[in-house]
Amino acid sequence: MNGWDIIYSPLLDNWVLWTLGASIVAIVIIMLINRLPGALLRGVGLALLLLALINPSLRQEQRDPLTNIVVLLADKSPSQVISGREALVDSAREKITEKFKGIDKLDIELVEIDADSVEAKDGTLAFAALKETLSRIPANRLAGVVMITDGQVHDAPKKLTELGLEVPVHVILTGEASEFDRRIEIVKAPRYGIVGASREVKLKVVEQGKRPEGSETVKLTFRQKGAEVDQRFVKVGEEIAVPLQFPHAGMNLMEIEVEEHEDEITTANNRAVVTAEGVRENLRVLLVSGEPHSGERTWRNLLKSDAAVDLVHFTILRPPEKQDGTPIHQLSLIAFPTRELFSEKLEEFDLIIFDRYQRRGVLPLHYLDNVSQYVLNGGAVLIAAGDKFATPLSLANTPLDQILPAAPTGRVIEKRYRAAVTKNGERHPVTHNLPRANNGKPSWGHWFRLIEARINEGETLMTGVDKQPLLVLNRLGEGRIALLLSDHAWLWARNYDGGGPYTTLLRRLSHWLMKEPDLEEESLNAVGDGRSLILKRRSMSETIEPVTVTRPDGSTHQVTLKETSPGSWQAELDAQPLGIHRVKSGKLNALAYIGFASAREMENIVTTDKILSPLVKDARSGLFWTGGMKTADIKSGDKTASDNLALPQLVMMNRSGAFAGRDWMGLLERSAYVVKGVRLIPLMTGLLALGLLLLALGAMWWREGR
Repeated sequence: MNGWDIIYSPLLDNWVLWTLGASIVAIVIIMLINRLPGALLRGVGLALLLLALINPSLRQEQRDPLTNIVVLLADKSPSQVISGREALVDSAREKITEKFKGIDKLDIELVEIDADSVEAKDGTLAFAALKETLSRIPANRLAGVVMITDGQVHDAPKKLTELGLEVPVHVILTGEASEFDRRIEIVKAPRYGIVGASREVKLKVVEQGKRPEGSETVKLTFRQKGAEVDQRFVKVGEEIAVPLQFPHAGMNLMEIEVEEHEDEITTANNRAVVTAEGVRENLRVLLVSGEPHSGERTWRNLLKSDAAVDLVHFTILRPPEKQDGTPIHQLSLIAFPTRELFSEKLEEFDLIIFDRYQRRGVLPLHYLDNVSQYVLNGGAVLIAAGDKFATPLSLANTPLDQILPAAPTGRVIEKRYRAAVTKNGERHPVTHNLPRANNGKPSWGHWFRLIEARINEGETLMTGVDKQPLLVLNRLGEGRIALLLSDHAWLWARNYDGGGPYTTLLRRLSHWLMKEPDLEEESLNAVGDGRSLILKRRSMSETIEPVTVTRPDGSTHQVTLKETSPGSWQAELDAQPLGIHRVKSGKLNALAYIGFASAREMENIVTTDKILSPLVKDARSGLFWTGGMKTADIKSGDKTASDNLALPQLVMMNRSGAFAGRDWMGLLERSAYVVKGVRLIPLMTGLLALGLLLLALGAMWWREGR
């Protein structure tokens, strides 16, 4: 490709040339007014002289043409995904790309906004992605922009000139003007609540798009722990308040479902989940130390370090049988309020700890019977046994024997040993993965005392000398009890012989007794992470049954979890549909919501032309609806359905009044090129210039001689 044009290399400054040119024009005009002979020939001669001073040249460029570039933006943001239009976007992109490839010298720059991309984190930032792409494209090659979107764009400028765009910008809307959607909008929800109480959740039902005829009242269903707790009929758009109950500590969920309408574009947003943390109001712990000893402060310091625990601690300094004549007011600042603690306010405590307590008449037997009933009614007791547990003064010889998981044999083993975790202990959350456990070969410090006992019922989590029980846990109805058959845990706290995980062990133990949800032996959790569903199962069994997952559309499938560590199983499912997934394993149930964090994306998923229409009009471009195509048809792989996708024809054109019509859209032909070589041919230098000047002078002399 060659290009010709004329360039100038003046021999004088421009102002001198302009002055000479004006003078020549003036001289010619004066000669014409005075009717002097040869006026025009004299003017031509002077003009040729001026042209020689301008020094024109003929330039020939060797040009390589450049291709035009069209930017194709495919919007697969969350609003497209949740409405099921992903397949429609893909099909439209493929069809329009085929049309582009049918045009010579046209390159395609594809921009995709995925649901997990940066441009979709806070709404569909299509123009931010477009601006970043345009910064890499030469402006003289840009033929136009085509956007495949649902119109829900959250960063649209007021004018395209803000982006420096002076090319056609066409929009293909993936939907229909008659779309309708119904969703639940959570107006206000608590983040936490006190266990046993309730807090208010405010919500409303929102309908968008072209609403079908029918009742303005819809049914809402509320569920907690998999069971229906309420049902209401509410008006669309009316804000209502419902109570969220907090039956237990940890995460509490309430599922809210609005009835479906047959004309909705999706039902994935017809359900919502409200999650809030249940917290206990000042966990109350009663610690009774039977006598002062080296490890007494271990329990006290551990419990006092927990800001959520209100600790009441009593140490029995002087048993009733001790008679030494010392006045009672010199031995104790506070009398032991046995009646108040073990009769009137016993039910107010979440945990009772007997630390090396022995039966010496301080607590009457009927108070210890109250403690047994307290456990059977849902309370928790921990007994940290000392050497007196193996004597007739043992708590095993009191009404507490009906709840004890083990009975002492009367033997106290004074021997150096390392505590070890049992097979069941490896699965139990209290002793699971204890630091420095080293797969059954712990590197903890040694203990030196163990109370021999026979197991009645319960789980033995740790053993001592000759695999004798060391830590035994048991459930009694709704209550729980733990028995630690040694009083040497304080050796770990003092870091004797390298110490051990006393903080982890004792804190887990006390929290398990107080029914911390994260420490349940049998648990099922489901978590939505982007488009993935993560399933976690904990069990004391060596094998578990497959987990049943119910998808938002009601379909179910079985998932086999993989054991990641003793007692823990896990599985991760990718590319899951949006909405609420119900998970079931035996009697355990869990809910997980798979969606997107961007609230702006979820506010409206109905296809609209209101946002982009002004910009398209400003660019004299076109806005087209795919029209009549259902996403299900595209997903089914029906080639006929895909071929019938309504897309405009493409035309390359020079600048005109409009770049689009009813069924066509135009791209701007830029005719860009790159110069590979240049050849200059002087026009007023050498013999050519001299010949023209001599010809002009000769003509003037000839005219004057007539």
